[in-house]
Amino acid sequence: MSWRRRQARHVLGVGLLLPGLILTPPAEAAETASKPAAKRPDPKPRTAEKKAAAPAAAEPCVHVVRSGDSVSRLAARYRVPRKRIIDANRLERPEVLRVGQRLIVPGCDPGRAAAVVAITTPVTQPDGSVLAVVGPRRIPTRLFMNAPEFTADEAVDFVWPVMGPVVSAMGPRRRVWHAGIDIRADIGTPVYAAAPGSVYFSGSARGYGRVVKIEHMNGFMSIYAHNLQNLVNVGDRVETGAVIATVGRSLRSVATHLHFEIRRDGAAYNPLFLLPRRDAVVAQTDEMQQDAAAEDDEND
Repeated sequence: MSWRRRQARHVLGVGLLLPGLILTPPAEAAETASKPAAKRPDPKPRTAEKKAAAPAAAEPCVHVVRSGDSVSRLAARYRVPRKRIIDANRLERPEVLRVGQRLIVPGCDPGRAAAVVAITTPVTQPDGSVLAVVGPRRIPTRLFMNAPEFTADEAVDFVWPVMGPVVSAMGPRRRVWHAGIDIRADIGTPVYAAAPGSVYFSGSARGYGRVVKIEHMNGFMSIYAHNLQNLVNVGDRVETGAVIATVGRSLRSVATHLHFEIRRDGAAYNPLFLLPRRDAVVAQTDEMQQDAAAEDDEND
């Protein structure tokens, strides 16, 4: 008998098996081969269960309003148009939200929204915008720093809300990003509506001081902040060039100026590319640098 046969007999005799190895006697092996293979559990029921559970994931989000929330901020957070939130909840006065109010957010992606809220550093998006935290509550916002590509049907003709040098551009600051531009002007200088629309908000807001927000066609909104006085009320219809406020100073600002933003569906666009071209050299003065630092400190 060869060495290999003696070794095989020895292994079968003492029952020494390698881990995971099963030795089957020849008779049993033949019997096993003649039996039909056992059917594996049909995976279809699991697939059906997954399909049945899918609609639950597609259900709209429900947001419970907290202090400081607004429709615009929710639109930016969940990446959906403001109008969809307003229409879904039949908000007759979208500027007035109650703490604890439950709002349906149609078409939102909870996972994406959570990822957006968790952002800590600016992220460039596929559409060329920058996703960064903005304002005193560090709201994640998409900012379009360069010239946007709007069609003729989408565009709105904006005019300068006040004449003066641009002393602080849109972009990064020490801790948060600046979502608009600051235009230097003397205290009490009239502030004009940059385009026709309806006053969405007129009051005070953290980080903005006295502020006016105007809704325009095609989802645009213009924001005028740090006012000495607001001269319009919510719901007022204004035309281009109407006086809506006066230039002031708020927070711990050193210089009087108008903070001006242009937004669309929650995203902020660089006003310098949407306003008529003029010699608006951006020159940040020492006073404006102090203002930027003061606003950043106020954000804490």
